[in-house]
Amino acid sequence: MADFKNVAPLDGFDWEAYANGDSNAEVSREAQTEAYESSLNKVNDHDVVDGTVIAMNKREVVVNIGFKSDGIIPMSEFRYNPDLKIGDTIEVYIENQEDKKGQLLLSHKKARASRSWDRVNQALESQEIVNGYVKCRTKGGMIVDVFGIEAFLPGSQIDVKPIRDYDIFVGKTMEFKVVKINQEYKNVVVSHKAIIEAEMEQQKKEIISKLEKGQVLEGIVKNITNYGVFIDLGGVDGLIHITDLSWGRVSDPNEIVTLDEKINVVILDFDDEKKRIALGLKQLTPHPWDALDADLKVGDHVHGKVVVMADYGAFIEIAPGVEGLIHVSEMSWSQHLRSAQDFLKVGDEVEAVILTLDRDERKMSLGVKQLKDDPWENIEAKYPIGSKHIAKVRNFTNFGVFVEIEEGVDGLIHISDLSWTKKVKHPKEFTQIGAEVDVCVLEIDKANRRLSLGHKQLEENPWDVFETIFTQDSVHEGTIVEMMDKGAVVQLEYGVEGFATPKHLAKEDGSQAKVNEKLQFKVIEFNKENRRIILSHSRIFEDEQRAKARAEKKAATRAAGDKKEETPKIQNQAASTTLGDLDALAALKAKMQQGE
Repeated sequence: MADFKNVAPLDGFDWEAYANGDSNAEVSREAQTEAYESSLNKVNDHDVVDGTVIAMNKREVVVNIGFKSDGIIPMSEFRYNPDLKIGDTIEVYIENQEDKKGQLLLSHKKARASRSWDRVNQALESQEIVNGYVKCRTKGGMIVDVFGIEAFLPGSQIDVKPIRDYDIFVGKTMEFKVVKINQEYKNVVVSHKAIIEAEMEQQKKEIISKLEKGQVLEGIVKNITNYGVFIDLGGVDGLIHITDLSWGRVSDPNEIVTLDEKINVVILDFDDEKKRIALGLKQLTPHPWDALDADLKVGDHVHGKVVVMADYGAFIEIAPGVEGLIHVSEMSWSQHLRSAQDFLKVGDEVEAVILTLDRDERKMSLGVKQLKDDPWENIEAKYPIGSKHIAKVRNFTNFGVFVEIEEGVDGLIHISDLSWTKKVKHPKEFTQIGAEVDVCVLEIDKANRRLSLGHKQLEENPWDVFETIFTQDSVHEGTIVEMMDKGAVVQLEYGVEGFATPKHLAKEDGSQAKVNEKLQFKVIEFNKENRRIILSHSRIFEDEQRAKARAEKKAATRAAGDKKEETPKIQNQAASTTLGDLDALAALKAKMQQGE
């Protein structure tokens, strides 16, 4: 109803006549109507004015704007404000002062819309917190009614924590901050998260100001990642790194905690500026090394599981949080350079011997080869010099073959001890890695844990026989199997090889011998000690030529000698008068010898 307390009575109004029912009062009806209307608000269609809620039900809201009649607005226009109550002042848009039924037509929605753009811009500028009604879901977020404008609420701006169910927010009235406005397209973006963050920032300052290292707090598991766990300490977050979850090794934090779980944590460190808080969980329990059996000592056997593998060794967990390292050199008596992965893998259950134990440093070294006897302890008895064995080829070098007779017992076959007859340039010509080869023990080097082995010594030395066959100047048939700058390798009978220099490869017609050519060769040098046979093809025809030349020379010399015998006879006759008789001298010599 209208408020008349401030309306003054009309001057000259005859109240006594009015009280007596006199219809001929001096004041006319028009004057009375004018007086009544002057007591009401003056309003125009399409104006926006403030009104007061005087009644409401589930369908309608009755609003008094000081006009001669009250207006009715559908309750649906107030869905954004579920807290609306009688006595509240609201803004209304006058659509029509009086419809056909004499009813004042009002709209709250249009009133909000007419002022909404100014209000939403003002809210962005002043960072004012406004109420908004979540109307529905949309792609990437929600649609929110703010001052009658449909604003966009991104999913990432609903809360500080990830939202699993968006539908629970539909139909709710919440507080928001206007964070962005596109003036050209009239788009508005709001955030509820910004309000929470502002509140949390204040809470963080208060919480951090009270933090102390070593302080134990209760928190809720907020998020689990592969590198650690985030804990909500009541407005401020802290991180438990994966290494601080347990004294033992943790591959997945989900093995230790679950989402939304309440746990006690200890503050390890914090940064006032960056507001980062490092938390620990394992620190709330005693270190496993402190609970380790006091009687455990070097030489004891322990059991454990392989938890980490590296090329240089394996880490064995003998109790949660207590680990020992088995270095690769302690996995086998073998001296070969090998990776730890050749012996063990993660998850293997192993027995080991304690080699070192440092409780202060919390370190332990283990070994598994010590569970077996050292094969070099009685090496002389097991592998005496001259004994024959089967070995496995492990590696090559330019000078020989490394083999293993058994695990931990290695030996070297020098390239010169591979074959009596074949000139081996590289061991790969003779055998291959992983192959088995017969060997004979030549020497034992116990200090360096290495045997000198031979393969050719398993057979008799054929050079004792070759010495009687390939005598100097003997001629044999051979095939050129390889040509080099320095000469050619020639394959002879019995599998033996010889060598001929280029000048000894010249043929009688002046051409040079070629690979795979079969020729006659003369032995010009035989060296049993160095197993070397030097051959020559050219020497064969050269010697024949020399022999022929010598024969011809000798014949010529003989012929010349016959001529000389005739000439001296004539000369002797001529000279007999001067030199005396040679026969007489001969007779004198004989007579003197007889006298003696």
